Amino acid sequence: MSRLSVIDPATSTGKAHDLLSAVKAKLGIVPNLTRVMANSPAVLEGYLGFSGALAHGQLDARLREQLALAVSQENGCDYCLSAHSAIGKMVGLKPEEIIASREGKGTDHKTTAALTFAHKVVATRGKVTAADVDAVRAAGFSDGEIAEILAHVALNVFTNYFNNATEPEIDFPKVSAAVLA
Repeated sequence: MSRLSVIDPATSTGKAHDLLSAVKAKLGIVPNLTRVMANSPAVLEGYLGFSGALAHGQLDARLREQLALAVSQENGCDYCLSAHSAIGKMVGLKPEEIIASREGKGTDHKTTAALTFAHKVVATRGKVTAADVDAVRAAGFSDGEIAEILAHVALNVFTNYFNNATEPEIDFPKVSAAVLA
């Protein structure tokens, strides 16, 4: 049970209603994460804006989901692991790729470098070394792509912490950070 109210889109009003309606129109569902964020339309709008902007960035959907899985595993967020495992399947990740992503492993050197870098960003709270940045750059990422990796880490840390603190009911097939299978 969520520690904050879960806003019902059908009875919501004002900005919260508008935002939840937009989520429903885009996804076909209104995930509990967004229903809880709707307690503060500013929070939900910020999340949707940041997420939407990054969706139009240079990183493809597969890598975005792999980053979300790696960060969510590091932060022990079962809600995000569940959501991003489901979304990962939708963007073409195989079950073994989903588990490997959670472990920080890609199917190629470049993806593994991005996931390793993301892990280091989380583990060091952003205080990575010049060598860490050089390693991800040497794997073939541009400075713009590295900036986006950092932004995806930040976005996922936000949702991980939000979900870990508020505990919305998981409305995707359940995945646990404690089980890598």
